[in-house]
Amino acid sequence: MRTHFFRGLRATILTGVIAIASILIWSGMQTTESTLEIRSSQQGISIPDGFFVSHHLNANGIRFNSITPDNNSLLIKFDSSAQSEAAKAVLYKTLPHGYVIAQQEEGDSASNWLTRVLNENIRIG
Repeated sequence: MRTHFFRGLRATILTGVIAIASILIWSGMQTTESTLEIRSSQQGISIPDGFFVSHHLNANGIRFNSITPDNNSLLIKFDSSAQSEAAKAVLYKTLPHGYVIAQQEEGDSASNWLTRVLNENIRIG
């Protein structure tokens, strides 16, 4: 009788842990934040001014979360990849030649983590 109870308890706990892990992975995959990185392609060119960039994005109706200098680049965070792509198009027209505007990988996203884990298992197996 006790053995049956503990098997049921163990199965219930295991099912709960799997359900919670699935919910956490799913919610992490729902994060759609996107980041653009602007850096110079040539030595001696400084990164553009954040106010200049924000002015042009606002003038084109593109919303962003933040603009942050990071080493020799400027990081712009958006709520979605659609906003990021629209900003990229505007900035290519606005900024002078000599800048690279690239989508930055989001290293802490659950989908990137899951992809990395799956790729590692494929290489091992």
